[in-house]
Amino acid sequence: MDFCKVIEELYETIQKRKAEMPEDSYTASLFKKGEDKILQKVGEEAVEVILAFKSGKKEDIVYEISDLIYHLTVAMVDKGVTFEDISSELKRRMR
Repeated sequence: MDFCKVIEELYETIQKRKAEMPEDSYTASLFKKGEDKILQKVGEEAVEVILAFKSGKKEDIVYEISDLIYHLTVAMVDKGVTFEDISSELKRRMR
């Protein structure tokens, strides 16, 4: 599965968790705890990405970047920001 498809499915899954709020869902628990908790997790994961790069271990880097992307996606869904929005901004910057 290519990266774009995975990201699309991740976004849709997170949207579904927000809409349905299942009791056993980590994602739903983040939405229940609110914006501050979501942003705290984004910050924590960003720091962990930096530490993984410093360690130099590719496996750790991939793991932590995946965590960061997941938590950023939760934050995006929370505010209604889509990957299309991000794509448009990145394209604009490449001009």
